[in-house]
This record gives sequence, C-alpha cells and structure tokens, in this order.
Amino acid sequence: MHTLTRNIIIALTSWFLLVPVAQADTYNDTVNRFHKANQSKDFFKDAYGFAVFPTVGKAGIGIGGAYGEGRVYRGLKHVGDASLTQLSFGFQLGGQAYSQIIFFKDKRAFDEFTSGSFEFSAQASAAVITAGATAEASTKGVSASGGLTQDSNESAGEYYKGMATFIIIKGGLMYEASIAGQKFGYTPKGE
Repeated sequence: MHTLTRNIIIALTSWFLLVPVAQADTYNDTVNRFHKANQSKDFFKDAYGFAVFPTVGKAGIGIGGAYGEGRVYRGLKHVGDASLTQLSFGFQLGGQAYSQIIFFKDKRAFDEFTSGSFEFSAQASAAVITAGATAEASTKGVSASGGLTQDSNESAGEYYKGMATFIIIKGGLMYEASIAGQKFGYTPKGE
C-alpha cells in the first residue's frame, strides 16, 4: 500500500508540475519570505527550530496527493532533511504549489517531528499567507476571502501540540472538500 500511495502522489504531483509556476525558491529565499510575513515573523524569535519546504506540489481529481522536500533547522543550524507526503480523499479538482514552514515550540515538539515518521492528523491546520487574501487551510479543506494587501491579512497561526504551520501559495488553483493528513519523513544531516 505504501508503494501504491507514493506512486499516486508522484503521478499527481508530476502532472501538476507541468502547469507553469514560479521556479522553486532556495531554502534561504523561502525562509526570508516567511520571516517578512506579518503572520509568521514572530515565530522565528522563540521557536526551538523549524522545518521549511520551498515547494510542495499538490494535485487531485477525487483522490489527491502532495509531495515536497525540505530541511529541518534547530535554531538557524541545518540539522537534517525532511519529506512531506499527503494523500486525500473527497471532492477535489486542480493543482497547486505552495511553500510550507513548521515551527517547533520546544525540544519535545522538535524531537517528535524528527522521530522519523511524524504525521499531522486531520485536526492540524495551517495559516495561509497570501498577498491580498485571508485564509485558513486544514486537512479538512480550505476557506479564503479577499483582502487589499498582505498586511491586511488577519490570519494568525497558533501552536497545536507544540507546532505551528504556515503556507504561502505560489501558484495554481485547487477546489477541495476532502479529508487528508500529512506525513513527514526525516533524515539527519550527513546520513
């Protein structure tokens, strides 16, 4: 089943990557974008560490998936690499690319994430940072409303079980009312 799930995600993500989107940001560029965003910038001050995924590709037609590769930092030190996979079921159509960051409030949350196979349940949510919109995304679906500027975005992330997640939409369009969860893999640097 794991191989089938991964193949579906890779196939859907590959299809979506045919849609023109901005080139993948470097890790530093992505971290800087989150550092400049009003909703996420304060988390850098007190977080024990964070994981950043410059580009996550997501696509779906009834069944969907997402995949991205990232880095994990303790403080500002790169300590390992991570992968993100997601499988979703329900009404969904389209494709999207986004950047994602997960802040770890403390060592316990960091250790839980870097245990090797961490999963966000359907209750976990992410604050979506987009210029001109306010939104909240969760593994239950997405809701959004328009705004005038990024500064008018009132969405604010909160820690859930020691982790706070933010997303910046890079391109694409996705309609969905689905149930999904994200699964993360972790490899320490140098292995």
